[in-house]
Amino acid sequence: MNASRIILTGILFLAGFGLSLNAQDTKEYEARKAKLEKEIEILDRQLSENASRSRSELSRLTLVRTKISSRNAMIRESDRQIRRYSDDIYLTQRKINRLDAQLDTLSAYYEKLILNAYKHRDAKLWYMFILSSEDLGQAFRRYSYFKDLSSQTKVQADKIRATKEEMETQKAKLRELKAEAETVRARRQEELASLQKEEAEAEKIVAALKRNKTKYQKELNAKKRQVEALDKEIKRIIEEAMKAAKAKDGKEEIDYRLAEEFSKNKGRLPWPANGVVVDRFGQHYHPVFTNVKLPFNNGISIALQDGAEVDAVFDGVVKQIVVMPGYNQCVLVQHGNYFSFYCKLKTTAVKAGDKVKTGQKIGTVDTINGETQLHFQIWQGNKPQNPESWLR
Repeated sequence: MNASRIILTGILFLAGFGLSLNAQDTKEYEARKAKLEKEIEILDRQLSENASRSRSELSRLTLVRTKISSRNAMIRESDRQIRRYSDDIYLTQRKINRLDAQLDTLSAYYEKLILNAYKHRDAKLWYMFILSSEDLGQAFRRYSYFKDLSSQTKVQADKIRATKEEMETQKAKLRELKAEAETVRARRQEELASLQKEEAEAEKIVAALKRNKTKYQKELNAKKRQVEALDKEIKRIIEEAMKAAKAKDGKEEIDYRLAEEFSKNKGRLPWPANGVVVDRFGQHYHPVFTNVKLPFNNGISIALQDGAEVDAVFDGVVKQIVVMPGYNQCVLVQHGNYFSFYCKLKTTAVKAGDKVKTGQKIGTVDTINGETQLHFQIWQGNKPQNPESWLR
């Protein structure tokens, strides 16, 4: 294989590789876009229910700002996809330009071949030219010339035809890329318009919160009491579970093999339900009254569709099911010295003492004060963990 053929083969390989990457990029973009659209759909439903069934402006502000975050992510995805289309359009146009120049060169050479063929169109002249050769070698060379002339003319015609076909293919691709890019641009404009409305809505809620600081301070205090009661109950249940694991001779009966397997799966546990995280682990401050601390969050809250199924994140044993103010039914599952906690359930599909498997249904989420949200926690012994660092 000569050097030019090696280079050509490499170019074709890279071109094909680039096309596969573009297809993969588009597929990943569509998957991310679908996920974000689903999140926004869930948040829209939450906001609708919140408006009709809840008076908590703080909760509404949290939902709106979460939706704004998802909307911004959608716009960033559109921007990335538009840049990819722009790059593809530029490269495709360059390829068309190269093909056009190549076609000009091929056509000019083809014209020369046709002209030579026309000059020697009389077969008798060919024979006479060959027969007038001084020796056999010259006769063979003259014969080869006429034979190659005919062959080259046919080859050149095939090259021109193939180049024209490739150019039409690239032009069709260019038209398709431009149409797709325009679709994404139009979608981005729609997202920007929605974003502006949501930001205006957030500003109205902030203004309402500022006007009614005393009222929302009372709501916040009530929420603090609920959180403190829940945290206290979780710690009590965990302590009882750890004490019960000790046999009469003082030897611990905790399943540390299961705990080790649980620990090995950090960052790979399945989500208990598919939704949007609207309240994250840790200490946070009020989004409007920034000097006011919110209750420390030992878990996360996941906005879900009404009646969504909640599943176990790992193998374990159901230790207890309790009912708590503001949280309805709560299920505690033990995984050795690790515990997963599922709150705000409307129904439960398990009972205390049941062994559960990863992905097994725990229950269904409830709608409380217009919020359809699962509250989920993970503990290692008596230490709360950030669930998002454990989930994949």
